[in-house]
Amino acid sequence: MEATQTIGEGLTFEKVWASIQATRALIEENAQGFKKLQEENAQGFKELRESQKETEKQIKATEKQMKETEKQMKETDKRIGELGHRFGQMVEYMVVPNLVKQFRELGFAVTRAHQGTKVEDPEHDIFLEVDAFLENGGKVMIVEIKSKPNTRDIDDHVERMEKLRCHANLVGDRRAYLGAVAGAVFSTNVKTYALKNGFYVIEPSGDTFNITEPKGEYRPREWTSS
Repeated sequence: MEATQTIGEGLTFEKVWASIQATRALIEENAQGFKKLQEENAQGFKELRESQKETEKQIKATEKQMKETEKQMKETDKRIGELGHRFGQMVEYMVVPNLVKQFRELGFAVTRAHQGTKVEDPEHDIFLEVDAFLENGGKVMIVEIKSKPNTRDIDDHVERMEKLRCHANLVGDRRAYLGAVAGAVFSTNVKTYALKNGFYVIEPSGDTFNITEPKGEYRPREWTSS
């Protein structure tokens, strides 16, 4: 028998065997590559899972911090409300002689002071309440009290002053009307906004309070009779 056996036309045993060996080597190479890919994927999945765990941990920590912040904000709002209530009481019970005295030092000589003054004029549709009403023979100071005033409160006080001026005209009161805003907590922009609108600003200061007069680029606004 010849060393080389013919297996079909154009094929020999050696060729077929070489082809099998090559295919086998390719399969082994692919298997090794697949195994390596599996190991890389497994490592990647492990790292991804660890990253997910860290992310979940951070999310939980953030949620906890947010809840704590929300709790603190509620507690702060509660304290501001309590402070505002106490401040309102302080203005009410200390308006004589402290508030009166300080306005006198600013040139506004108060002769009479009232709290909780109401104006009800159904005929002209004017209904409002004044927290503190300070007056003398020539001028009237209208004080609005808020725990934490905002710009809307300032705008509302401007509107209140205009209605009071209108009512004063109707009843023959020709005195000039001035305004003030008292607050337990004032942000810088709200305080500036109040002064810009010509209002005096009243804030707590130690055991009493301080009055800031609109001056410099601002001036006290007077609502005068038409």
